[in-house]
Amino acid sequence: MSRIRSVPTLDDVARVAGVSTATVSRCLNTPHRVVEKTRTKVMAAVEELGYTPNFGARVMAAKRTYTIGAIIPTMENAIFARGLQAFQEELHSHGYTLLVSSSAYRPDIEAEQIRSLVARGADGLLLIGYCRDRGLYAYLKRQAIPTLIAWAFSEGEDLPCIGFDNRASMQALGEQVIARGHRRIAVISGVVAGNDRAEGRLQGIKDALRVHGMDPDTLPVIETPYELDTGATAFGQIMDGPVRPTVVMCGNDVLAAGALKRAREMGLNVPEDVSITGFDDIELARILTPPLTTVHVPHREMGRRAAVELVEMVERKGTGSSVQLQSSIRMRGSLATPG
Repeated sequence: MSRIRSVPTLDDVARVAGVSTATVSRCLNTPHRVVEKTRTKVMAAVEELGYTPNFGARVMAAKRTYTIGAIIPTMENAIFARGLQAFQEELHSHGYTLLVSSSAYRPDIEAEQIRSLVARGADGLLLIGYCRDRGLYAYLKRQAIPTLIAWAFSEGEDLPCIGFDNRASMQALGEQVIARGHRRIAVISGVVAGNDRAEGRLQGIKDALRVHGMDPDTLPVIETPYELDTGATAFGQIMDGPVRPTVVMCGNDVLAAGALKRAREMGLNVPEDVSITGFDDIELARILTPPLTTVHVPHREMGRRAAVELVEMVERKGTGSSVQLQSSIRMRGSLATPG
């Protein structure tokens, strides 16, 4: 006859570790508040016994699930990876688990995911950018779900944000491009509809043109999804047009990498024949040939600070504070003075 194995309890862990049950609970829920020596003993006892916390009991006691939901537009490239990793690391240090969904840049899917995460008891939500149906914001307000915006910054919005000014950041790069003598400028942009970050970056380039007395209405622009292949295709279309630009400014580094690939296939040297710029400064930007001139976004700092602020909103039941982070320009080999 087989013996029924008893399930280890919190009391068992406390007995083996030689600490109180309250200390065990703190180690599991808020490990950063327990000294390392004690935490090591407790976690060794947890491992030895094979203890798994009773999630349902924890939820009942604390009236929260210790989960945070994040909905990002895509998992198909590294645009959000670094910031989300820092976000997850900081949440973990506060005893929270991250649930991630991807909307594929579709508002209907994002709305469905928001409602699903709320239904699953997420204590708070991280959303990317502000552009979505106002009814969703009303829904989140009715549900009293702490919600934070990242990857964008706006002074006049109701929800707090930890992000940067996409428009001003791209304008700064545009002015650097123009300062190097470029006048024939073309743009490969992300799809603007439903994407305030893409819209802001495109408007930033147009702002730079206006500052230097150039007509933004004559700016050649191709909007396309953020993919290597679409960036390559758009670059080919631009360079086959009636007037070849001396520089192609891309809405992010993935599009720029695709543009560099197509330039090589067309027998064009970058930056001698045409310059190319990006936005984001993901790791890919530094290993391309030539390395990519781009806008550096403080992804990790944004993710870490977003986690700190969202946990504060959940635990203190506050409205949250907005923080504007600063981007910077990384000048590399893909941008030169036109020949």
